[in-house]
Amino acid sequence: MRFSFVFSITALQALVVALSQPVPLSISLTKKSSLRTADGYVDPASIRAHISSIEAKLQRGAAAFERNTGAAFFSHSLTKRAGSSGSDPLVDSSNTSWFGAISVGTPLQNFTADFDTGSADFFLPGPSCDVQCSGHTLFNPNSSSSAVALGKSFQLSFGDKSTAEGQQYNDTVSIGGLTATAQTLGVASNTSGFLKEKFDGLMGMSFPSLSHFPAEPVFNTLVSQGAVSESVFAFKLASSGSELHLGGVNSALYKGSFTYAPVTKQAFWQIDGDGIWINGNQIVKTFSAIVDTGTTLIVGNSSVVSQFYAAITNATEVQPGIYTLPCNAIPNMSITIGGKAFPLSTDTFNKGPTDSSGKICIGGVQGSDSVGDQFQWILGDVFMRNVYTAFDVGNSRIGFAELA
Repeated sequence: MRFSFVFSITALQALVVALSQPVPLSISLTKKSSLRTADGYVDPASIRAHISSIEAKLQRGAAAFERNTGAAFFSHSLTKRAGSSGSDPLVDSSNTSWFGAISVGTPLQNFTADFDTGSADFFLPGPSCDVQCSGHTLFNPNSSSSAVALGKSFQLSFGDKSTAEGQQYNDTVSIGGLTATAQTLGVASNTSGFLKEKFDGLMGMSFPSLSHFPAEPVFNTLVSQGAVSESVFAFKLASSGSELHLGGVNSALYKGSFTYAPVTKQAFWQIDGDGIWINGNQIVKTFSAIVDTGTTLIVGNSSVVSQFYAAITNATEVQPGIYTLPCNAIPNMSITIGGKAFPLSTDTFNKGPTDSSGKICIGGVQGSDSVGDQFQWILGDVFMRNVYTAFDVGNSRIGFAELA
């Protein structure tokens, strides 16, 4: 009997320990609209505007990296071509932003946030934002007993010339049932255009070196405070069933094993790849790229993208860096990383027709002169919709697996 009693106590202790461990959670993601016009066509001008916003984000991140580390991110100034575990469901806004539910403060106040692996800071609209933030849920730090004013201001600018500025606070942040305490966030008192989006605020998930505050990103705080069992978050991006998984991966959403690529520079999520293929022909050899949930396209250096489309019959550059191709001739494209080829579906490569004829379509790969210094490519939605992607903060690597 004594042995049984000891065994029972031991088993109970093991159960208590197991129950106390952090559980990975998922957040559903949504993406509401697209780069298409109201009549359902793809406007090259909207593609150019999105690329301009990405170029501005690169410049903003590079400036923060230089200020935080004392080292230049790019070897020269960026230029733009003239002319134009738990899971959280995600929603897509303007085909550029994946957003889901978060909560902030004590008691918790509920919001939606764009989860962006291409930036580091977290901010929400504040109570004095007024008309500029109409239609959005405002965070009032005065209504939170855990909010602490830091006496520091912030100002962020975005590619469409919109801005967000205000004051920094520490407060409790809950995401997917996981809680970070004393998390730094910005409370915007003034915005210009940015918060016209479907989501309330922005939550950056890059490395801390890109922070303008500067401060630890929310997921890094979850890791340091032991709120997650694994220092990994993972994305599935799709037309339906999209999610952000925190504290590990969701085994129901992928099949086979992960192929990992080490992060080559802890700023953006930057890795090296082996090649890019079109219709069985290797167009690009070894390359460097960043993986970004905030980019809807695959964006490459303008000169390399020109070579890319030269391999596609009747592809045409209609604006600087913007290419069309026949809708009935969408190529088979694949990207090789870590020795494994990941094919892209024609549905993700084809962004849609330019007019009612349905003959000419916009390609999912477009060019920018701001890409090509420290990395040649940005792998956004057009790539990520074809893979399950795990961002491993602890081991500084990204894993890719086939979607289940």
